[in-house]
Amino acid sequence: MSYLYVGIDGGGTSCRARIRNAQGDLLGEAKSGSANILLGIEVAMDSIITAITQAAAQSKLSQNDFATMHVGLALAGAEQKSAWHKFMQLKHPFASMTLNTDAYGACLGAHKGKNGAIMIAGTGSCGIYIQDGQQHVVGGREFPISDQGGGAIMGLHLIQNTLLASDGIKPMTALTEHVLAHFNHDIDSIVDWSKTARPCDYGQFSPTIFALALKGDDLAIELLQQTASDIEMFLTALNKKGATQIALMGSIGERIVEWLSPSIRQYLVQPQCDAIEGGIMMAGKAEHNLF
Repeated sequence: MSYLYVGIDGGGTSCRARIRNAQGDLLGEAKSGSANILLGIEVAMDSIITAITQAAAQSKLSQNDFATMHVGLALAGAEQKSAWHKFMQLKHPFASMTLNTDAYGACLGAHKGKNGAIMIAGTGSCGIYIQDGQQHVVGGREFPISDQGGGAIMGLHLIQNTLLASDGIKPMTALTEHVLAHFNHDIDSIVDWSKTARPCDYGQFSPTIFALALKGDDLAIELLQQTASDIEMFLTALNKKGATQIALMGSIGERIVEWLSPSIRQYLVQPQCDAIEGGIMMAGKAEHNLF
């Protein structure tokens, strides 16, 4: 039997699948909905099967071929042991499933399976260093108690500063004016919003923070300096664990580089492949299972 190898990169908003044959040829790629296993293991499995079905169809493969597929899963939420076990107990049609975190898959892909580290700074943040199969993780314990250097924490600090400015404690800037206008200059509206706001809701302000920092807005510059300092804290921690090659990734990570000190920038490298490719490297190899 000729096996196929499938890589999955699954997060809170999307699930991406890529299929390769034993020779490494690309057979198909597709995207579906959420595959964060903390948001529901059945939801995640449905998204995975949908994405693989769509990717398979590109090479005229069907669900009849699923039994020949080894699937490597790089999924958000896999770090929670109970969720990992519940997911792996689900019935599935594949030859095998290997499950680790989305950060692990991204790190494997970034360094093509060799020793190396990544720092992801998007809405949230997480650092991981893989050394001879062992993974060392820093941060990544979710907003608001962790995720320093991510867009959500930066947005939270922005909201706090905006409220202080509206009380006359901090100076008003173009950035605080932008936030107040967003909420129709209604402080109660900000308070009500905060009761149900998700990390991505706080993170939505990060493009404006970057844009206004370039125009010299004092608060925007202060927020980016703090974000850069937080990211440097994690990069330094990864370096102390032995990492000398670190790929800085994510929507904030890619834009913050010029705010970092030269001594830290020397460790930064470009990722060689993505997390889906990391999933393919995991496929059919049980040693890549987190638990």
